[in-house]
Amino acid sequence: MSKPDLADSPLPSASAWAIADRNVGTFRFWFVGQRWEWSDEVARMHGYEPGAVVPTTELLLSHKHPDDRQHVQDLLDHALHLGGSFSSRHRFIDTGGKVHTVIVLGDRMLDDSGAVVGTEGYYIDLTDTFAQTRQQALSDSLPELFEARAAIEQAKGALMLVYRIDAAAAFELLMWRSQHTNTKLRALASQIVAELGTIDPQRDDLRRQFDHLLLTAHNRVGAVDDR
Repeated sequence: MSKPDLADSPLPSASAWAIADRNVGTFRFWFVGQRWEWSDEVARMHGYEPGAVVPTTELLLSHKHPDDRQHVQDLLDHALHLGGSFSSRHRFIDTGGKVHTVIVLGDRMLDDSGAVVGTEGYYIDLTDTFAQTRQQALSDSLPELFEARAAIEQAKGALMLVYRIDAAAAFELLMWRSQHTNTKLRALASQIVAELGTIDPQRDDLRRQFDHLLLTAHNRVGAVDDR
C-alpha cells in the first residue's frame, strides 16, 4: 500500500474521515525492529492520551483479552516469518477495564523495490458500532440503497462470512469504506462483489486476500458498469 516516503508522515486522523469518534484508527507495523505507530484514535481506544506511550508488540499483547492473546501472537509471528499482512478480529481490554471487540484490517506496506517491509491499516472498534453516524449515513444513502439492494446484500454477506460479524456491522463497514474513499455505496459494493472471484479459497490467506480487496476496491470502481 504505502511507499517509504510516507514512513515519516503522520498517520491520518480518523476524525478527518467523518467517522464516529474513537471508532476507527490507523496503525503501521514495520517488521524490522517490530516498530509500531498508531493514530490518536487507537491510543484512545486503549485508554491512553495521544503521545503518552510508545506502542510496542509487548504493550499491545498485554491489552489483548486472555482468550484471544495467543491467537494474535500467532498471527504476528506468521506475518513476521512470511512477510504477510496482519489482520484479525479479536478483543482487547483498555486501561479502564472495558472490553473492546475490534477488527484489525491491514494490507502490505512496500518499499521502492516492491519488497514487503511491514503492514498498515485500521483498527475498527465494533463495541459501539458507528451509532453516532449511522442515521446520517442512511439518510444520505437511502435512495441508492433501494436501487442497489442486491449488490449491497451480497457484499454484506461476504463481510459477514470473512470477519464473523453480524449484518449491521457489515453494513457499517461498507458505509465506512464508502465515506472514507468518497465512493458511492452502490458502486463500491458492486466492485467488491465483482472481484470476489479473484479470491482463491484454496489458499490459507483468504482473509488477507479479502482485506486487500476491501481496502483497494474503490480504486477500480470504474471497471464496473454502474448503470
